[in-house]
Amino acid sequence: MAAEQEDYEAVLCVKPAVLVYRVPPRASNRGYRAAEWQLDQPAWSGRLRITARGSTAFIRLEDKTSGELFAQAPVEQFPGIAVESVTDSSRYFVIRIEDENGRRAFIGVGFADRGDAFDFNVALQDHFKWVRQQSELARQDPDQGPKLDLGFKEGQTIKLNIANMKKKEGATGNTRPRPAGPGGLTLLPPPPGGKSCGERPPSLPGPARLPGTPITDSVLSWPQPSAPAAPAADAWGDFAKASGSTPNQTQGNTGWVQF
Repeated sequence: MAAEQEDYEAVLCVKPAVLVYRVPPRASNRGYRAAEWQLDQPAWSGRLRITARGSTAFIRLEDKTSGELFAQAPVEQFPGIAVESVTDSSRYFVIRIEDENGRRAFIGVGFADRGDAFDFNVALQDHFKWVRQQSELARQDPDQGPKLDLGFKEGQTIKLNIANMKKKEGATGNTRPRPAGPGGLTLLPPPPGGKSCGERPPSLPGPARLPGTPITDSVLSWPQPSAPAAPAADAWGDFAKASGSTPNQTQGNTGWVQF
């Protein structure tokens, strides 16, 4: 990944008009002053283009028409010795150019528009801010580098504790299973205060009796509905038998209590 970034060249800024000046030797440690450059007599004019390859930026001075390279200044740190601002203006800078043989020289560059000078300065600031961020990420995780990979590594697995999940589910709702009825149907629970299906219904009250009367079979037995009488051959036969019955016959056999 680092090799690919070194081969890739990005264009950071392009300004169609830039002026180049000869810079006199600096007599002291104080900064450069553009007023000493004979601003009315520029040594060269053309196009400025800032490119980046990896962490290094390049200030290229090119011909406006043909694009031929006039001079190039590699910048490895900003602010630094490769690019310095003058003390008396915001539109002029001193850059350190370098040829193929490694020879170096300092020249002055200036912009007629203050906005172009601002864009030139911001393009360099943004590039080296990005370089510092990538360096910090690489120090935090050397194996990952600037790219954060959240995928699973080869052979990496995860473990789920299903037993704890079942315990949590049981703790939230300990509901008893509903009984299943005939055919696998689930029976609904009885309403509040109601009786369950397994309880016997209350017994019906039996025939009333007087206090003190002994409990006999006639009192305990519930009168059953009489069966339909069979057709008799003689309509007066049963009546004659009833009239001839003994007057001392007790009424307890009829199943009713006499009041």
